[in-house]
This record gives sequence, structure tokens and C-alpha cells, in this order.
Amino acid sequence: MSNVSPSGPPMAASPLTRAVLEIDEYASGLGWDQPARLFALVDTAQLRSQEPGLASQLGLGSDESAAPLTPIEQDEIPAGRPLDEFLGTIAWPDAVAGCAMTVERLMLPPSAEASVPDGLDEAGLAKWVAAHPDRQEVRMTVAVLRDGARESALRLREKDSPTEVLTGADLVPGLAEALAATFA
Repeated sequence: MSNVSPSGPPMAASPLTRAVLEIDEYASGLGWDQPARLFALVDTAQLRSQEPGLASQLGLGSDESAAPLTPIEQDEIPAGRPLDEFLGTIAWPDAVAGCAMTVERLMLPPSAEASVPDGLDEAGLAKWVAAHPDRQEVRMTVAVLRDGARESALRLREKDSPTEVLTGADLVPGLAEALAATFA
């Protein structure tokens, strides 16, 4: 496990938005063409009081300005295993307030949907998208809390800058649903 940088992004509207932007910044520092990454989100104050050794190891001293949620990267996601199948095996302990995931994908603009050939299987569709001239590489960071709150951040490879990150609760609803199901 490793901690995402405690310095994090600038103050954001909510603790969850702040955590998503902190994870996006961390993933950005690793560069592109990375595997999917899974994070537990824990209450920082609770972590300090219940696990002071771990909090210290993660660089979370008694600094009251620390973010309310601390992202903790989990072990590597098994390569070659579908994400929905992998997420279906997760059960979080009570101390985990939420979870987040970063994943890179190819995306097409809505205008390209009409030109998708009929009858493609999943592999054929992926190949077709990868060859499309209007494809965009995107890194998606999605987080959910036990109480149902959601947040997402999208970063396009061609606009790889913290000022170009799009945030919103419903940007990646399928992944948000899959992450929320890990708390069911």
C-alpha cells in the first residue's frame, strides 16, 4: 500500500471531490499507460486516532489542515481480469469510508457513435475504437462513499494539465455503480 501525496490539490468543494483530485494528481505523476488502480478512502481523523502508527507512516501527523479523507492505494489489480469481475470480489472493512479507482480508456466523441459497424463483439469494438481517428485517451478517477456520494475526474491525454480536469458526480456512472456495489 502507498499513500497519495498528502499535499494534494487545492481546496475543493467537498472532501470527496478533494480526494478524487488528489488521486488524479497522484496518477498524473505516474504518467500514462498505467494499469487500473484501486484506493480505499478512510476518514483521516479516525485513522489518526485508531491507527497512529499507520497514520504516521502515511505522513499524516497531527496537521489539522490535512484532507478529511485519506486515499490508500491497494494491492495491484490482477492483469487480464475484467474490472467488474474483480470488483465483485471486494468486501471493505467498516473502517473504509469509500473507495476510488483510476482507469485509462479510449473514448470517442458522441458524433462517432453513428458510424460504429453493426455486429462487432467486444474485442472487435475495442479494435475499431483504437483505430478511429477521433479517439481520445482519457484517465478516469471515480470515487464513491458508503453513504452513496459519488465524484469523478476526467483527464484527456492531449490536455494533460490540472487546469483541464473535468469533475462531476455522474461522469462515469457505470464505474461508480460498480464501486458502490463493493459496499453492498
